[in-house]
Order: sequence, then structure tokens, then C-alpha cells
Amino acid sequence: MSYLSYQFYVIPPEPGSEILMALISEFGFESFDFNETGFTAYIKEESSINVDLGNLSFEDFTFTYDIQKIPLTNWNAEWEKNFEPVSVDDLLYIRAPFHQANKNVKHEIVIMPKMSFGTGHHQTTRLVCKTMFDVDFKEKRVLDMGCGTGILAILAEFLGSKDILAIDIDEWSVENSIENCETNNCKNISVKKGNIDLLENEKPFDIIIANINKNILKTQLPAYSKKLKQGGKLFLSGFFTTDMDELKVEAASNNIKFISFKSENEWAMLLLEKI
Repeated sequence: MSYLSYQFYVIPPEPGSEILMALISEFGFESFDFNETGFTAYIKEESSINVDLGNLSFEDFTFTYDIQKIPLTNWNAEWEKNFEPVSVDDLLYIRAPFHQANKNVKHEIVIMPKMSFGTGHHQTTRLVCKTMFDVDFKEKRVLDMGCGTGILAILAEFLGSKDILAIDIDEWSVENSIENCETNNCKNISVKKGNIDLLENEKPFDIIIANINKNILKTQLPAYSKKLKQGGKLFLSGFFTTDMDELKVEAASNNIKFISFKSENEWAMLLLEKI
């Protein structure tokens, strides 16, 4: 499997980059990195057939782009070269094995991604991590839907969950999550490859975490509602602040009420509750 990187050159970069990023996020891009001239967007090569940029034009800014294929053999080397540890306040430190440990935080997660999304650098991963510290996970049954590197499932165990199911449709993400769970000595996480259909025979959850994208979240909200206990918490992320109202309406139609939100650089997460 290979990824493609789209380097977007935006003039002027602000606010054009954020507007363009919001529009193309629905094409299946998994991660974005801002830079001085615009931003870089990453997508699986097989998903790039959905990318249609030909009809995009704007009055307030212009953009051009280059596409580069990133072979699997180069991905981890490129990631290692650019990756820096991530702090979530003084509560959580996310680092790679080749970084020095940080003893000044409450929890530390060590990860080594393999073509999977969710290193802690993306704003939505940080937003969910930060909000998880506001919710009681002790003895709770948790679902991490679209687990990526497994960070959120690992943090759920660190916060006291004793029964965690992590699901991803991508084989690399599943393998990476399993390895990262082992690296962090997790004992309560089951990682499975598949989609929302895997929930059919699962017993209800106290907490569901889904950091994916707006369209998939809207499609899967009925399944989340069905498998979430009354009073259970739902974390939704992977979308922009401009998408929040749409998701809140869809959640309400599935007996899930809004509690709070957090945002960072136009990205957002919602905390909701089953009623």
C-alpha cells in the first residue's frame, strides 16, 4: 500500500488554506500538515480516485498543487525525520521509542506508526485526548472506532477502562495498534479489522470514541446510538467547526444530546450523551 502527498500552494495562505482544507477533507484525506506556503494532505493511493479538484475555484485566494507518491519503504523514515513528541497539557506525552521519556507528565504513550493515522499531531487526536481526561473511564466498556495507531484505546486503558474494543478497516492500522498496545503494556484492548458491521453482535458500550470524518460519522450514528448505553458518552471528531451543527442535528435524531465541544485550528470534536 502506498500513500500520496498533495502539496497545496495557497495564495494568500490564510485564510485560504483552512477553507480549502475543509472542502477537500471529504475526499478521504487522512492527515494535514500546515506550512508557510499552504499545507500538505495525505491520502491512500487507492482512495485518491475520489479526489476531484478541477471544479474548485475561489474569489479570495488561488491554489496550485503537486502530487508525490510515498512508497511504503519511505513512509516510516520520513515520519521519523519529522516527528516531534506531543504534549497534551501536563497530562499526556506522546512520543516515539527513539525519544527521551518525560517524567513530568501523568501519562506517556509510546507509538511507532505504520502508515496509520493518529499520531497525536493531528488536531482531532489531541482534542479527543484532552477531553478524555474530563470523563470517567474507570471500569467502563469502551469502543474506539477507526483506531488508527491505537492512541485513544491506549489512553482509555490508562484512564481505567477494563474492556476496550478497537476497530479499524485498514490492515496496517490494525497491526500498528496491536504493536503499540504491546509496547505500552496494555492488557484490556482487543483490536479487530473490520467496519461498523462488527458491532452487530457486541454488547453495549459505556463510551464510544469515533475520530473519523463527517460523512462516515453521520452514516454510523444510528449504530452508535444502538450500541451506546443510556447515559453513555460519545466522542465524535475528525471534522471542522463548520460541520458541528450538522452532526449535532443528526445525533439528536438518534437520541444523542450535545454536551460540549473543543476546537483547534478549525478542527473540532463533540462530546455527546445517549438519552
